[in-house]
Amino acid sequence: MNPVVVVGAGPVGLSAALALRAHGLPVALLESEAKDRVRPGSRALFVHRETLALLDGMQPGLAEEITSYGRTWRTKRTLYRGREVYSRTFPPRSGPPPFTSLRQVDTERFLRGACERAGVEFVWEARVTAARTTADGVSLACADGREWESSYVIAADGARSAVRRGLGIPMEGERGEGFHVVVDVADVPGGELPLERVFHYEHPGVGGRSVMRVPFTGGFQVDLQCRDEDAQEDFGTREAVRRWLPAVVGDAYDHRILWVSTYRFLRMVAASFTDPHRRVLLVGEAAHLFPPFGARGMNSGIADAAAAAEAVAAGTPEAVADFAQVRRAAGLFNSAAAGTALDHLRPRRRIVRVRQRAAAALAPMLPCCGEWLEHAPYGPRNGAPAVAGGKY
Repeated sequence: MNPVVVVGAGPVGLSAALALRAHGLPVALLESEAKDRVRPGSRALFVHRETLALLDGMQPGLAEEITSYGRTWRTKRTLYRGREVYSRTFPPRSGPPPFTSLRQVDTERFLRGACERAGVEFVWEARVTAARTTADGVSLACADGREWESSYVIAADGARSAVRRGLGIPMEGERGEGFHVVVDVADVPGGELPLERVFHYEHPGVGGRSVMRVPFTGGFQVDLQCRDEDAQEDFGTREAVRRWLPAVVGDAYDHRILWVSTYRFLRMVAASFTDPHRRVLLVGEAAHLFPPFGARGMNSGIADAAAAAEAVAAGTPEAVADFAQVRRAAGLFNSAAAGTALDHLRPRRRIVRVRQRAAAALAPMLPCCGEWLEHAPYGPRNGAPAVAGGKY
């Protein structure tokens, strides 16, 4: 029996491979980079409770392993032009946490260990360059001349997916204006900042640009929203970050920068999550691209992976078609929710800014106004997280 091939060893590909092994299927995981590759930056930070449950279903104990390492903060704060408009500290709760926060490279480390324990075959430095499907299966060609044949392929090879391109499946959506800067900063031993997530509208220390700070194990991530006219060299280089970071988190951190990156907002969903022969299943960023607010990318990708493995285990075209329909609906839901968040974060209409200003002024008297300012940057709630629910 040929193994099911998974392309891409990021968190979604690793999850897909682990889910397939949980169904008792042999798996070959192809990764274009080397085994000892370095993956810089925090990237996706949040693993939601529903995602942890999915991972624990793939390998019992994995959720506890991840949450024991990650951080779960209980305080959320929102400020507007330097003044706090919302603050809430949630009481400790029993059972699984609502999320855990850790760098994506650490999440991948735990998933890779789980895959190795489960018997996944890793094939490193196997860059896929072409894909072809028939009614009987899939053929993949690699840059080094190797070829792979399989009944099914789960493509988790990211935004520039060679598998998706090889099948001629387009991405549909839009590219946002402007850019954001993401900075990873190491904690100061003994002088850690409070364990809380802070969103600051129009921060006066950075010229009225909005800023978010999120803790992770060993440090925190700062996200700076730049304007359309801003130049990357003024805000998005390590030297530029050293200039503006002290105004956001204090003087002790300008030389504790671990990683700096810039990104533009993309809201894209594949026209189809499978090929006409129902042999390839697209998951994660091979299937959809979302802005990071709301933590929809990796979490929805892992839900894709679990659903894809279930469809492959069923082994019928109908199961794959159902996967593609449900997970594309989830992708469209998340894309629309991210669009709502972007309309709030980067308002093009004056009325949105007026509402934000009014809500900030009324927040001390009307807590619901502060709650609106707190929740709006992340878009509508994800809704039912079940894999079959299409909302995650």
